[in-house]
Amino acid sequence: MRTGQKLKPKGRVTLIEARAAAERAEQRGRGAISNQTGRFEPETRHEFDDGWDSIEAPADRIDTTLTRETARTIITFNKSPDISFDRSINPYRGCEHGCIYCFARPSHAYGGLSAGLDFESRLFFKPNAPDLLKRELSKPGYRPRPIALGMNTDAFQPVERETGLTRELLKILAEHQHPVSLLTKSTLILRDIDLIAPMAAKGLVRVGVSITTLDRSLARKMEPRAATPSRRLDTIRSLSDAGIPVTVMMAPIIPALTDHEIESLLEAAAAHGATGAGYVVLRLPFEIKDLFHEWLAQHVPDRAARVINTLREMRGGKDYDARWFERGSGHGPIAQLIRQRFLRERRRLGIDAPRLALRTDLFCPPVRPDQQLSLGF
Repeated sequence: MRTGQKLKPKGRVTLIEARAAAERAEQRGRGAISNQTGRFEPETRHEFDDGWDSIEAPADRIDTTLTRETARTIITFNKSPDISFDRSINPYRGCEHGCIYCFARPSHAYGGLSAGLDFESRLFFKPNAPDLLKRELSKPGYRPRPIALGMNTDAFQPVERETGLTRELLKILAEHQHPVSLLTKSTLILRDIDLIAPMAAKGLVRVGVSITTLDRSLARKMEPRAATPSRRLDTIRSLSDAGIPVTVMMAPIIPALTDHEIESLLEAAAAHGATGAGYVVLRLPFEIKDLFHEWLAQHVPDRAARVINTLREMRGGKDYDARWFERGSGHGPIAQLIRQRFLRERRRLGIDAPRLALRTDLFCPPVRPDQQLSLGF
């Protein structure tokens, strides 16, 4: 525990406490302000001024670490009725993009780590993912449906340049003609156009590019290590030029902070070749609410209270409503207005085509090792 810290019972962090915590020096290139203790820990740590000015000392630099993790399975199945896929693959845990709003942050708490700075600096990768994928696709009872690749954390985040895991997984899916959907805010996806374009021509791939704001300064604060908005627009253009249909995802829309950009963002995406568009309203489950409150106090203090109050108005006075179909949109007049504006602009721009149904009839499962010797006998 650093000097200038003490233990106190866990409890909800108010905006006043968040504002006080945000006064300490922020980590350059990081989204979270602090490393708040995870919800499963018996105690939580808060900095306070003990009179020795230690709280005002510059924070130590936090370097990114990458740890090998041996996975037992790689395809994760879900039964959530309000999302468009029932299975996904996540080659990484944690994400260096550092998006302050990321809904995956609380998952780090299961390993005793923080959803704050730990999530974006202590990363894990699964080197056995390609072998597991081949094994799971070859199971006799497996039935193909689109696999969402990297939906929890970005499969094309910066460490992918080092490991190449996502590309190896795409090679396997392409070889066996298995449908896949991709969502990213990284330009690194362009590296794999040689795999994605032929799959798109066969109706085997959907691609989404996430853009939350066109304001480069705001994006740098919210998503410090992700591609700039202009580069993401260029990515849409490059994918589209390669014959790959692209959906722009305004995810999340943050009421009272980015919702005024709905029309301009969709117009820019359409001008760069996007053929579809979707959105999600900001979600603040578990630790994210306190981390986001800290971030607001640090970066947009003049709008912090308005953003929080608007979100609560859309969720029955709570920071978060976990009910199906409510969690990603909210309810009430503000939520209805956001929906109406988004759908109207999407329709005006002609980017409201139905979601592309991916083919499953082309799937050719890998040959299991125990089958190879029996071929032809």
